[in-house]
Amino acid sequence: MNIIITGASSGVGFEAVIELALSNKHKIIALARSQDKLTRLLEIAKGLNPDCILYPIAFDIVHDVYNDLQQFVKAHFDGKVDVLINNAGALINKPFTQLGQLDFVDMLQSNFLGHVRMIQAMVPSIVAGGHIVNIGSMGGFTGSSKFAGLSAYSASKAALHTLTECLAQELAEQQISVNCLALGSAQTEMLENAFPNYQSPVMAFEMGKYVADFALTGHKFFNGKILPVALTTT
Repeated sequence: MNIIITGASSGVGFEAVIELALSNKHKIIALARSQDKLTRLLEIAKGLNPDCILYPIAFDIVHDVYNDLQQFVKAHFDGKVDVLINNAGALINKPFTQLGQLDFVDMLQSNFLGHVRMIQAMVPSIVAGGHIVNIGSMGGFTGSSKFAGLSAYSASKAALHTLTECLAQELAEQQISVNCLALGSAQTEMLENAFPNYQSPVMAFEMGKYVADFALTGHKFFNGKILPVALTTT
């Protein structure tokens, strides 16, 4: 399969790439802003599977121009994408009364509008039977417990959840499935920065494996779904 994944330099995205790279059945474009971390990702992946086909590309989904990425997909994937995993994101933990408008703008750009741009750029290349997986959060899942300080983050993830449901209908004629995994906590760098004293019962590599497996097979069972992936309602 031809797979594109964003937010690949750390955490769940990093681990998902490693899982996918263990198979010789896939070609993977791994996107993130940090070239150094992507270089490390490639080293680890090649160490585990020297034959894996992995293209690490430094790319900012919010600010960069997509034309070069589209041309790369055309050249290296023959213009065909089977799976798009929108995993990139950011988190601000700050009381609501201390949040400025730019904080909300940052969250919407990183967790929503960047994915909008990526999907719009890649949809023409996604094949019939393809799968778009958006990585949401329990923080944006209706009815879940909410945490003080995460209003901007959770609101941006809720927007991504609703976009998922809309796109599943809009892309149905093209036979493209769209699902969203509302992830609970996993022990990642982002979690540690937000909650320094909290230890998640789920390791990043465990969640990464789940995301990778779902991206490959989940569309056989689901479409337009926001699926909570958490041990609790938090």
